[in-house]
Amino acid sequence: MAGRNHIATTNACKLCTPLGATLAFRGIEGAVPFLHGSQGCATYMRRYVISHYREPMDIASSALGEKHAIHGGGPNLKKGLLNVMKKYHPRLVGVATTCLTETIGDDVGRILREFRNEFGDLDLPDIVHVSTPSFAGTHMDGWYDAVRAVTEQLVEATSGVMSGTMSGVISGGSHEAAPGAAARGPAIAGATMPGTTSGAISGTTPGTTSGTVSTGLSSTVSTGRTCLLPGLLSPADIRHLRDVMEAFGLAPVILPDISETLDAPCLEAYAPIPAGGTPLDDIRALGRARAVVEMGDPLGSRPSAGAALHARHGVPLFRVGVPVGLRETDTFMEALERISGTAMPPRMMLERGRLVDALVDGHKYVAGKRAVVYGDADMVTGLCAMLAETGIRPVLVATGARGCGLAARVAAVCGGLMPDLPEVREGVDFHEIAERAGTLAPDLLVGNSKGYRYARAWGIPLVRTGFPVHDRFGGQRLLHVGYTGALALYDRIVNALIERHQTASPVGYGYM
Repeated sequence: MAGRNHIATTNACKLCTPLGATLAFRGIEGAVPFLHGSQGCATYMRRYVISHYREPMDIASSALGEKHAIHGGGPNLKKGLLNVMKKYHPRLVGVATTCLTETIGDDVGRILREFRNEFGDLDLPDIVHVSTPSFAGTHMDGWYDAVRAVTEQLVEATSGVMSGTMSGVISGGSHEAAPGAAARGPAIAGATMPGTTSGAISGTTPGTTSGTVSTGLSSTVSTGRTCLLPGLLSPADIRHLRDVMEAFGLAPVILPDISETLDAPCLEAYAPIPAGGTPLDDIRALGRARAVVEMGDPLGSRPSAGAALHARHGVPLFRVGVPVGLRETDTFMEALERISGTAMPPRMMLERGRLVDALVDGHKYVAGKRAVVYGDADMVTGLCAMLAETGIRPVLVATGARGCGLAARVAAVCGGLMPDLPEVREGVDFHEIAERAGTLAPDLLVGNSKGYRYARAWGIPLVRTGFPVHDRFGGQRLLHVGYTGALALYDRIVNALIERHQTASPVGYGYM
């Protein structure tokens, strides 16, 4: 696998950039995603998203054709915006470009300025635009670029940069060990995990056990709301993260919030714009936020939404890994303790203890098993962190994205827990993943549903995570994050391995 032995991409391990932007815009209150490009792009994305979330998904389009590729798509973009205003009455329109409009060089910013000047007498919605050519990224780039565009174009200016001892960037999770990780209290008996030293994973809470925790935050922002930038997680994940933050006494502003817009209750009448999403007033006020917690490593070296809030408005920025598994969730809890000034709630302590107990109980079924992990870089990093602490060895870690520093991130979360670090591949498709994985004899695959054909061919289980999940029901309700999500995911992993062994037995058995 030293080099590609084929030219075309075969079963890509990524999705197109504007698709991610449309999902992000869907998580904003009263918003309509709008693609500046051909009608086929919007139709494809609608169908793809609906198959995973099982929710109707309207995506407007400027519906460009051949003549617009020559003369430009400005008139169609303006006409499309007027039609969207008439039909949907949106509070926000999120305009994302496509390969076509990026290739012909449409200046969307100029076109939108002309639109505002020409139709300023109308009650115009907020319009946010973002550049999302598929030839320059993945759906995750589209998601993160859209979120950054929202913060840069909607957040109101603040009177000055906030001050405080924690006004800088605080990193943790997949980037470094959690603060105070060595002083989490006495370990539950037998809670030492494979590949760790005794007490490295304890059964009690991170931080203090009761009372308050010093935040180090400036008192001038102590009453502000806390912004969470979670990345592309499931609606169930978003609901759980909100619940966790509220348990700490924080009032979270989650951007974007797809917890209701892409997993809505049954309604008597169709709603063209579903209820829910991040309120626009809350977005505008983010310059006065108490802190911002940004999950994953969005955009690599490019400015992210969290970095924009920190640089432009002085909002303290906490960077953590996606909280999948014990240690990454510990780091997230540490951040919430420091922001809120309170210790982890007793309910969270019990959830953590149940997770540790499950890791001990299931160790004999998973220790030494070999896994191939693939998907979005942020989710993959969290999954590797969890697998390594359970005793499962990720042997191949792959993503379709390029330049995301995945090797260093995986080394940070797996180092010290495995005899050898896994092989890491960026910018690959499933043809390349399968070519290499076939020689590594994995016991299971962990990733989205696009890997099923290989799991079937090799006779091993696929534990479905992330996006997309097209061949199973309930992908929008898969819980990955927090102690509760880790426990649910661990149960699925253990049971998948048990089922494979049970099915392969010549006599079968009904008792473990």
